[in-house]
Amino acid sequence: MIDAHCHIEQKDFDNDRDLVIEECKKELKAIITSACEIENFLKTIEIVKKHKNFVYACFGLHPEYIKEISEKDVENFFDFVKENLNFVKGIGEVGLDYFWIKEDYWRNKQKELLERIVEFSREIKKPLVIHCRDAYKDLIKILEQEDAKKVLLHLFGALDLVKVIGENDFKITVGPIVDRSNKHKEIVKTLDLEYIMTETDSPWNNPNNRNLRNIPLNVKFVCEKIADIKKIDLKEVIEKTSKNAIEFFDLNES
Repeated sequence: MIDAHCHIEQKDFDNDRDLVIEECKKELKAIITSACEIENFLKTIEIVKKHKNFVYACFGLHPEYIKEISEKDVENFFDFVKENLNFVKGIGEVGLDYFWIKEDYWRNKQKELLERIVEFSREIKKPLVIHCRDAYKDLIKILEQEDAKKVLLHLFGALDLVKVIGENDFKITVGPIVDRSNKHKEIVKTLDLEYIMTETDSPWNNPNNRNLRNIPLNVKFVCEKIADIKKIDLKEVIEKTSKNAIEFFDLNES
């Protein structure tokens, strides 16, 4: 099993991060953390170094923070990624968020930044990990206009746009929300496993009806739910979703 999207660098894990990761190593092949705050970038690299060949990292500028992101931040982000390319498995999470950002001015700023980041990811030949909330039509338009090829839509939730995944050979992650969302269940039912990876988004998005802290190890509950929805063997889910993550993030190249 692989947790293809979590945030192990977050302060929620500061007291016991190494213990959590060691527990994960007992059952998981890898975890991929997405650092979205510049102040956490160096910390993330240290975690990757400490847990080489198990913890991998993506780096991004989260669209929710668009009002705080300066041009200098964007330049620093691009420079940091280029200077630390050996530690970069993907660019993300990046994208559009219209749930938290209501003003047209700032939504347009999100779109402008995303266009620049898509172009940058193509230049450095790294995949994109996309965050999108209430903005799928604008997102898909940008991705198609920019001819984005290697794209992972984190917690994809647009049932009416599911065909776009296959048409563009995009990938999605399924997370703990599938336990409580009929829309996400339908997406899992509709999409072939070749387009699916598993995630926890930990420390957030705790599995439903489970008195559990959300850690990457909880990805096993996501795998079980996918197997249940698709009425297929759990082993098949684990093997195919893990293979998808390994190929997408070039984990064999590490």
